[in-house]
Amino acid sequence: MTLEATSANAIESTIESANENVEVTETADRSEALTTSAPAGVAAQSARLQQAVAVLNRLSGAVRSQVLGRDDVIELAIIALIADGHVLLEDFPGSGKTTLAKALGEAIITPLQEQADDVAAAIVPFRRIQFTPDLLPSDVTGGSVFDTSTNSFHFRHGPLFAHVVLADEINRTSPKVQSAMLEAMGEKQVTVDNTTYRLDKLFFVIATQNPLDLVGTYPLPTPQLDRFLFKITMKHIERDAELDVLDTYKTRRDQSQQRAHGSLHQVTRSEVLMAREVIDQDVVIARAIKTALVDISRNLRSDERVLQGNSTRSMVLLMPALQVLAALRGRSFVSAEDIETLLPRVLGHRVELAPGVADLGKVLHDCMREPMEQLARTTLQ
Repeated sequence: MTLEATSANAIESTIESANENVEVTETADRSEALTTSAPAGVAAQSARLQQAVAVLNRLSGAVRSQVLGRDDVIELAIIALIADGHVLLEDFPGSGKTTLAKALGEAIITPLQEQADDVAAAIVPFRRIQFTPDLLPSDVTGGSVFDTSTNSFHFRHGPLFAHVVLADEINRTSPKVQSAMLEAMGEKQVTVDNTTYRLDKLFFVIATQNPLDLVGTYPLPTPQLDRFLFKITMKHIERDAELDVLDTYKTRRDQSQQRAHGSLHQVTRSEVLMAREVIDQDVVIARAIKTALVDISRNLRSDERVLQGNSTRSMVLLMPALQVLAALRGRSFVSAEDIETLLPRVLGHRVELAPGVADLGKVLHDCMREPMEQLARTTLQ
């Protein structure tokens, strides 16, 4: 073999090897772009964004000290709180839903200087409402009470005037009460005797329904289901976590009592509102992310396996939740990883499958594939 032929073969071999390396590198970069690549011009987390995340971590730590083995549910609850949404839990009795809601409510305090009016003074950290078929709207919203000393009516605030409200077995009450909850959750206000009373900016509902015992229940209408940002199906906690619950129940009981009396460190209402505002302003959502969300929604609506797709409002509600998750992950931008984490939680109770189709996960995966691949290619450019 001549020297020229040998050189030519060596060059071809080098080119083929280089092309293989480029393909491997591009594949790795494309997969890595789903989680790490930032939009152009986006810097690392600012100091005030880091401060906002620190507030959320303190809030999460306060709840985790009371609720064991439910870290994923706690994270979703805090994301919904900061994203100004609500959570629907499908669970069984004794799963810790009351403890979760109470711990979250008691971890947020309102100093006296922030109670500027009577409405603010009436706000309490936590309220639990046990829904029953004979419940009336006034039992939830409050009502007018006649004062004999002044010969006039005054409004008595109901249990909805709280930071965190546990709506236990919400599907057991009548549609009339459910409609009152719909106004409170959607508009953050209640109307009694043609007078509107505003709720607190942090008004947050954790509603529950028992998926097993459905006798005598009133299924939630689609508009009210759409008001919940997440629908979470809870399962039994792991064995080790259950042992920790038994080992530490006295310590957690004492901590709960100390927190109720203000003995333990808590997060103020103004700090939580500040964190919500900072995350909304400082966490970037690139147009490619929005395009992917729209394309996924359109794919779902046109899929023959889907009877009813998700609404535009569901995507609007998802946007701030993506920002909160990105901030908790240490980023100042939303990535494809955030979409893959939260989208099934948001669409699980909004997408209605056609008869005979049971696997929503597969349908959602198929509808997400092409938009997510396009998002990865756009990120690499």
